[in-house]
Amino acid sequence: MTETAPEHPREPLPLDSTAQLLTRITSQLGTQLSLVSLNGTRRPMHRIRNDAHRGNERPSAPTLVAVAHGSRDPQALHTVQELLQRVRELRPGLDVRLGHIELNEPLLPATLDGIPAGDAVLVPLLLGRGHHVRHDLPQAASAAGHLRTRIAAPLGPHPMLVETLHERLVDAGWQDEDDRSRNAAVVLAAAGSRDPDSAVDTRRTARMLSDRLGGVPVVPAYASAATPTVPVALRALAARGRHRVAVASYFTAPGRFATAAAAAAPWIASAPLGAHPSMARLLLHRYDQVMAEGSLEGERLLASA
Repeated sequence: MTETAPEHPREPLPLDSTAQLLTRITSQLGTQLSLVSLNGTRRPMHRIRNDAHRGNERPSAPTLVAVAHGSRDPQALHTVQELLQRVRELRPGLDVRLGHIELNEPLLPATLDGIPAGDAVLVPLLLGRGHHVRHDLPQAASAAGHLRTRIAAPLGPHPMLVETLHERLVDAGWQDEDDRSRNAAVVLAAAGSRDPDSAVDTRRTARMLSDRLGGVPVVPAYASAATPTVPVALRALAARGRHRVAVASYFTAPGRFATAAAAAAPWIASAPLGAHPSMARLLLHRYDQVMAEGSLEGERLLASA
């Protein structure tokens, strides 16, 4: 049975304010972390002042390793590189590197091998829990014995993702009046996974996006490994009289699945999340969550969402 959001309109959540607040918190957290050593103790003030005199206003932070899935679509690599450039602009001086699970170079093991002995935080550019987060990333981290590593939570679910989805829909042609139309609906097109927690995460994002759209039904659908598929979800909505249906691309970057989902759209299809500014802020937020938990000390754990 396809899970759908309620038909009755609801007050939208103030996600603009939420995203702005999270951005400020992330910025302030980065500043506060500069005052804390990796063992969790406060750094002596004379050390901080000496660092400033040497032009180093912060201690060397753990390397941020963004872990992308990989795609044969050449636009995927370009998009991820653009996203990481935004991250570097937001956090100058932070060592930001890219590793892929498959299909693109550099592969994650090669990226980890290229980092000098020290600390690293792996941030999955994935939108929910699943096999890659639970197995592939810990396995790669464990194999990098010269590093102390931690693994951040996947990017979703999160209000900043929902705000990005909304803006991508607006860019594609969604209008304010569609929020109030009983003819409108959205299919949230995701990659899909056999891990049931992945579907839980996608359904949560669908509910959050429905709230952002004032109660418009948002139905999660999948490109592989889970049901319903995007065409099946579209037919189910049409049978309920929802003929103005948008496909929201719940993909980090362009690729085969995103292209297929967009091709099935009867009306508009939004672009993948890509290098949206909120995506860069969210990536740093996941990194900062790990940093706020204390020193890495050889642990290889999944940070809490």
